[in-house]
Amino acid sequence: MERNGTKRPASPGCRGARVPAPAAARPAEPVRENPVRRTVTRARKAWDRPLTAYYLIMGGSSLITVLGLVMVYSASQITALRYSLPGTHFFRKQLLAAVIGGVLLLVASRMPAKLLRALAYPILACSVFLMVLVQIPGIGVAVNGNQNWISLGGSFQIQPSELGKLALVLWGADLLARKQDKRLLTQWKHLLVPLVPVAFLLLALIMIGGDMGTAIILTAVLFGLLWLAGAPTRLFAGVLSVAGAIGVYFITSSDNRMARLACLGATDPGPDDRCWQALHGLYALANGGLFGSGLGASVEKWGQLPEAHTDFIFAVTGEELGLAGTLSVLALFAALGYAGIRVAGRTEDPFVRYAAGGVTTWITAQAMINIGAVLGLLPIAGVPLPLFSYGGSALLPTMFAVGLLIAFARDEPAARAALAMRQPRFGKKRAGKNRPVREPRRWNTMRRRATARPSGER
Repeated sequence: MERNGTKRPASPGCRGARVPAPAAARPAEPVRENPVRRTVTRARKAWDRPLTAYYLIMGGSSLITVLGLVMVYSASQITALRYSLPGTHFFRKQLLAAVIGGVLLLVASRMPAKLLRALAYPILACSVFLMVLVQIPGIGVAVNGNQNWISLGGSFQIQPSELGKLALVLWGADLLARKQDKRLLTQWKHLLVPLVPVAFLLLALIMIGGDMGTAIILTAVLFGLLWLAGAPTRLFAGVLSVAGAIGVYFITSSDNRMARLACLGATDPGPDDRCWQALHGLYALANGGLFGSGLGASVEKWGQLPEAHTDFIFAVTGEELGLAGTLSVLALFAALGYAGIRVAGRTEDPFVRYAAGGVTTWITAQAMINIGAVLGLLPIAGVPLPLFSYGGSALLPTMFAVGLLIAFARDEPAARAALAMRQPRFGKKRAGKNRPVREPRRWNTMRRRATARPSGER
């Protein structure tokens, strides 16, 4: 105590002193993650799953085909009525081709690589034989100035050059795979021969009929195979210069091709309405706006836009479904192309790498050429939009090629393991009283057990 009688406050060390109770610890606030970053992380995890390419190819090709059937039905009604045919004439033919193509897709998706390699040479020989038959009078049929069709009776015709794309992909992939196994691709003569001469033979047979668009796609497939084989830049420059010189000769020797080239950036139909198709394709896209005028409400398909259901079906899609519809189609083709590149980059089988890369180059190059022509960025080449435009000759080989991509995507080691761990929905055993219920394995468990493999990408 102090002298004045007041009590001194007890120190904490003194006996009997009261120590104030510590304040209750506040729970730590959870760290809030950025929603954008969380979405990106989830998207990356989903994108990196083993079955992503498999589902993209299956879903993308199915949606493109179904939407193409809808647009063929919408765009071809007026053309059918103009020829005194039922309004569903072209749609029924395309639907039949899609059903047959679906069967071919399923068959191709179940084919082993050994069987595909065995079929490469017969398919190549068959395509060359049919291309020669096209040039025989009485057998070959000319359509729009190009003689590259064979009539099967009635209104059914086939275009052998479409089979030539598939033949070059399979035969070229088998050839390069065998040479890679023997380590011969480091030599220029083995890299070029006989791949380039056979490709030039197919190009010559196609150009005799006057089909410049298919020749460009076949050239793109050839360059894709050479790039996947590791061809040096000098070799690319040499082959590209030769192909470019041949292309310039064929363009300058045809008034029709020169007229198509002159229509780039045209703002009026020009003399003799040479740019009529290109200009009205842009009109159709402009009329569509953001969300389109409605399905079936196109104005340009009423005789203003030639080939509305074949080469310029993308313009009708833009007019009826608007910018949203055209961007959806572009997104589906982009997803299909990415999945094909992913399959080609992750496999260790050289044949699968070359075949998947060739099919991806074929589909994406043809889509770019068709859409670029409709947008006025490229000359009109007269090629259909893959899986979308009317034409069974183009649809059947393309769906078979998509089936190959599905088979390759499912044959990846990680994808095969993921499919093996999936439980069947029908006929699975139920857990009894003494039978424990096994929890399904998670993706992360499968990914940890899957062995790391080199990507193989350049």
